[in-house]
This record gives sequence, C-alpha cells and structure tokens, in this order.
Amino acid sequence: MFNPAAGHPTHRPRRLRGNPALRDLVRESVLTLHDLIYPVFVHHGANVSREIPSMPGQRQWSLDRFGEVVDLAVDLKLPAIMIFGIPERKDARGSAALRDDGVVQEAVRLTKKRAPELLTITDLCFCEYTDHGHCGPLSEATGRVDVDNDATLPLLAEQAVSHCRAGADVIAPSGMMDGMVKALRAGMDAANYQHVPIMAYSSKFASAYYGPFREAAESAPSFGDRRGYQMDPANGDEAVREAALDLAEGADVIMVKPALAYLDVARRLKDEFRVPLAAYNVSGEYAMVKAAAERGWIDERRVVMETLTGFKRAGVDMILTYHAPDVARWLKQG
Repeated sequence: MFNPAAGHPTHRPRRLRGNPALRDLVRESVLTLHDLIYPVFVHHGANVSREIPSMPGQRQWSLDRFGEVVDLAVDLKLPAIMIFGIPERKDARGSAALRDDGVVQEAVRLTKKRAPELLTITDLCFCEYTDHGHCGPLSEATGRVDVDNDATLPLLAEQAVSHCRAGADVIAPSGMMDGMVKALRAGMDAANYQHVPIMAYSSKFASAYYGPFREAAESAPSFGDRRGYQMDPANGDEAVREAALDLAEGADVIMVKPALAYLDVARRLKDEFRVPLAAYNVSGEYAMVKAAAERGWIDERRVVMETLTGFKRAGVDMILTYHAPDVARWLKQG
C-alpha cells in the first residue's frame, strides 16, 4: 500500500500547494459562519452602549438598546449569541439572577421577540450577581471562606428554569460546581424543559486569560480567587474526567475554556467522547490580538482566521468568540 509518509520518491506535497483553487480543494479544516457564537453583555440601566476599554469593539448594552446587538447578529447572519448579565443590585446570594424580570431573562425575551431564529444561549452562574464576586453563596464550614457547592446547586437549577421560562434555547452553566449538570437537568426536566439542552463548561481552567472579562461582566472576586473550583491549568487528565462526569449527568455539549492554550485538551476530548465540543476564545485572547493589531505588529484578520481555523483543526465544533462579527464580515468578503 502506498504510504506518502514513508517517503515515496514520487510524492511531492508542494504540487498541491501551488494553485490557490487546488489549495482550497485539499483544505482539511474549514471555518464557517455556522461555527460562531457571539458573547454579549447586557447591563442594567437605560441608554447604555458603553465600550469595554480592555476589549476594544465590545460593549455593554442596556435592555433598551440591546436590540442593536441583536440586529447586528441577524444582519451578519450569525447563528447564535450567548448572553451575560450585569444586574443593578448584588447581594451575598446572587438573588437578582433568580428573578424572572432579571437582565438576562429580559434580554432573552427581547431577542426571541425580535429575532426568533437567533439561537439564544444563556450563561448560568452567580459571579456577576454576588457582592463578593464568587460563583455561589459562601460558607465557612471548611474553616475557610469558600463557595458552598451544595447550597449553590438548587439556586443554579432555579436560575436555569427562569432562563427557560424566558425562552432560552440553550443553558450554559459556567460555575464549575460538582454535580451541577445533574442538578440542572433534574430541575429543568421537572419544570417540563426536557427539550432545552445543556452546554456545560466542563473543562474550565483557572486562567489568567479572563482579566478583561471581569471588567466587562463586573465580576472580579472581592477576595481570593476561583482556583478552588476552576481547574488547574496543568491538568489534562482531570479535564477528561470532568467532561466524562458532565456527560454522565446529562450534558449535551461540552466546552473547553480558554481555547488557545488548551487545544491539546480539546483534541483529547473530541477523540475520547465524539460529542459536540465548544471552545471559548476568551477575553484575554481577544485583547492580546487587538492590542498587537492596534500597534501594527500583526495582521488582525489573518491572525484571527488562522487561530479559529486551528480550533477547528483541533476538533472544535462551535467557537465562542468576540471576533464573531468581524469574522462574519471577513467570510462574506472571501
């Protein structure tokens, strides 16, 4: 059998690279519009369209102007958005996240009324809603101040059902609580939302790449950090175990976050499970590209397209990226 890798004397890889049309024909990984999910931020208040300084081109939107970002997504034919909310009031329990008239819930209703065909995914967590910035109510039972995992689970289920009532198409829990997916699936099923899938942040690492997001979502912890419940960046085997647990509990899609430094994890998850896989091209990755492009050090379009194509090559099926509007325009231009 002919094996090109064995160094057959007639095999010349460059023969397939000289013609642009031929390069397109033999291309293995292709980035398309249908791979993209656009993360967006809805903020309390009125007439808010505020640029996020550390994320040039990204904005916080109040509900009365949120239709502008929905219309943008529709005009660019983006298939999906993911909504993050910043409430007016925060407390130790994150109570504003549970309100049927909360900022995310109202943004979902507006989106589904204005653009029913736009897939609407909601981030499910408490860090934006607690006054301490952690992902659930706190406990001192262990001798240190920490998130109370088991007390957080029913609150997450309550939040998920509220998002479903508003019309969310997909629920995306990001808090990395143990047993989270099981609790959500049970709560959503009991409320007759068996049809709503769960996109689990299964392999979410305690990363330095999240800095700009914490400004955008106003969710920086007031003390400590989140390494007690997010994953150690050094651990690949643990990421596989976490994904297996989430799938066993009922997750429909698993996610790697961040993306760029964790493509080895993405490839392992795809090879191991062969289920729909998402990767989050996070705020720090976005900000680095923007900063270098603004200084003329890189070609932004080429770097972004190369990076996202790399995600596809690693086995990623769907990409959450703040570059989504620009990528949609570039793909249209060809």
